[in-house]
Amino acid sequence: MIETLANTSTLATRLRERIKREGPLTFCDWMNAALYDSRDGYYCRSDRSPWGREGDYRTSPERSPLFAATFARYFAGLHQELGRPAAWTIFEAGAGEGRFTEGLLQTLQKSFPEIFAATSCVIDEVSSVSRARAEERLRPFADRVQFRSLDEVEINAGVVFSNELLDSFPVHRIVLQGGEFKEFYVTVNEDESFAWLPQALSPALSSRLEEYFDEVGSRSGEGQVVEVSLEIEDWLRRVAARMHSGYVVTVDYGALAEQLYSPGANRDGTLRGFQRHKFVSDLLAQPGEHDLTTTVNWSFVKAVGANAGLEFAELSGQDQFLLTNGFLEQLEIESRQAKDDVERLQLSSGAREMILPDGMAASFQVLVQKKTS
Repeated sequence: MIETLANTSTLATRLRERIKREGPLTFCDWMNAALYDSRDGYYCRSDRSPWGREGDYRTSPERSPLFAATFARYFAGLHQELGRPAAWTIFEAGAGEGRFTEGLLQTLQKSFPEIFAATSCVIDEVSSVSRARAEERLRPFADRVQFRSLDEVEINAGVVFSNELLDSFPVHRIVLQGGEFKEFYVTVNEDESFAWLPQALSPALSSRLEEYFDEVGSRSGEGQVVEVSLEIEDWLRRVAARMHSGYVVTVDYGALAEQLYSPGANRDGTLRGFQRHKFVSDLLAQPGEHDLTTTVNWSFVKAVGANAGLEFAELSGQDQFLLTNGFLEQLEIESRQAKDDVERLQLSSGAREMILPDGMAASFQVLVQKKTS
């Protein structure tokens, strides 16, 4: 506990000092530090893992092995669509502790041995702690797995996959006040607490905001807070530049622009924080101690992908995507191979979370984009 508090205090103190020295920070810069500071950022801390029951949230690969197994079946179909290359790459961005890649390779090895033989996996993970755990988890597949950043790879044919990555990119927060857009900055109160401060748009945002609204084909209304993730565009352009041919498969919590900016949408935006599987009330308190995430604007992802040479292929709910691509068939296979009734019960319980209308997967979508040579 002492170490955790010290780490939190260290990042908070450094952010306060920076604000006092340089002036208020855009929330985008503040969020970047809170999540990705190399020493004390939420995803980079060495003293805790955000994933799993003991962490702050659980992702689909942790909830059910059927998630990765079903995507393995889907990727086998993509391999055929790409002309059955003798060698191809599956690149996972933001892979955490490697559960998805582990399940993917296990299924390919058992059910699609020829595709397994052609597969090389590359993992890009910002957290050194998570990367070390992934390396240990994937040791049985060490000859097929590399740990490299996106800018270090060339994908002649393959798939770039991410699960709950785009929603963790730092965002600018804006609000329309009196017909003029203001951007939210973070400042420091007299009591040393962090506080929101709406000001004129930062240069980084003002030069791109009109283009952003043009691309999504919709605009927010008076008094409505929205988040703008310019980093999504930068990342997708880098992905397209590193891929000769293949698919970009993105799983995340998102909505189309017309839904995000509709009169019935949340007027306070979609920014939220999680700690120990509960919502955080004060999003600016204790930077580095909790997750921060926003709803992905799928209209923007589709538009910038198209501009970068990625052809739109599909956008569907995660539950429907899994069912369409053999989820129930995979459940039957895994249940037959289960070693006992306890394991079968775990499989069926996880399956319900993946496909039932009130399960967690019902809130997520899968976007598929294609790059052709």
